[in-house]
Amino acid sequence: MVTERAIQVLPVDKVAQTVGKWFSVDDAQIAEILASVRSQLPTTEALLIGKPQSGKSSIVRGLTGVSAEIVGQGFRPHTQSTTRYNYPSSELPLLVFTDTVGLGDIDRDTQSLIQELIGDLEAETTRPRIIILTVKINDFAIDTLRQIAQELRRKYPQIPYLLAVTCLHEVYPITQLEHPESSSVELVRAFTAIQQAFAGLFERAVAIDFTLPEDGYTPEFYGLETMRENLAELLPEAEARAMSQLLGAGTSAHDEQGDIGDIYRDVARRYILPFSIAAGTVAAIPLPFADLPVLTAIQVSMVGLLGKLYGQTLTQSQAGGVVSAIAGGFVAQLVARQLIKFIPGFGSIISASWAAAYTLALGESACVYFGDLMGGKNPDPQQIQAVMAQAFTSAKERLS
Repeated sequence: MVTERAIQVLPVDKVAQTVGKWFSVDDAQIAEILASVRSQLPTTEALLIGKPQSGKSSIVRGLTGVSAEIVGQGFRPHTQSTTRYNYPSSELPLLVFTDTVGLGDIDRDTQSLIQELIGDLEAETTRPRIIILTVKINDFAIDTLRQIAQELRRKYPQIPYLLAVTCLHEVYPITQLEHPESSSVELVRAFTAIQQAFAGLFERAVAIDFTLPEDGYTPEFYGLETMRENLAELLPEAEARAMSQLLGAGTSAHDEQGDIGDIYRDVARRYILPFSIAAGTVAAIPLPFADLPVLTAIQVSMVGLLGKLYGQTLTQSQAGGVVSAIAGGFVAQLVARQLIKFIPGFGSIISASWAAAYTLALGESACVYFGDLMGGKNPDPQQIQAVMAQAFTSAKERLS
């Protein structure tokens, strides 16, 4: 093959030593890359409107699969009356949850809260939005929530609304710890009454009960599958697929057979793909070695962000070190692919597809590396190299 021949006849090793010098990138370049990746992510904004203790945090927990403690720590002040939680990372979220604070308090001015929400919704964004109204099954003091829903519905009729009726177990007999296979007369009556109270203010309605393990109810996330189906039908296709992936991952998180590593890897792949596309685009530059600093910035940025997803905060130099450790023998091939660009036209095409495949494989290997750290294990270099080689071969086949 041309690559092997180039490695044999050209001073690849000497040039490869120079590549390490390019692992230092500036903040402006990182910010530009992040902005590019962010624009390609199918991110959904979900506005949760409901009283305290109406199940809003439990909905976030059910959708993301993370613990109640992490959800509680993840919310950050956004406006005077709202907090925000970006999942799975603050810089590149796939889901943005905005929670209303203090709704229903007697000293809270409803109109000021409505104006804050309107101001937030007025901000320009290309992200699709959905509003989730949360009401407890046994709470009929809903005038304030209905007033807010009416105002927002009138001003933003294009945003889909999901009515989530929560805390079903609060109307169960005190000794009942299993969710019924079919709804009781009391549940149906209460659910119907709440839907009638919000008539014309929602597209879909679901009855759910997301509890904590210590509550003893099974299943813990009753109605999650139904909620997933309704959310998917209310969102555009790309965001619906991403939401389905996240919700599917969240479901497996509570399955004893589920692998937490698979959850993080599935989410991480939403980041890896845009980085690989960017790498392939940059590598199409026909000048040998002209693109290497930018390629390096893309790959170091990707590994740094994947590290954050797995709970590892890395400096740029540390992320570059991880890239070097994972890439191993691929560095010589990387340099050889640059030398192939001396072949007009054909060389750039080969280099672009190789860079995209290499970046995909690097991302997959980084997931294994960070997954080991998250599980308290020392990363196995041989296993990581095997994953890198297999992922690279698979990516080349898909991109050829």
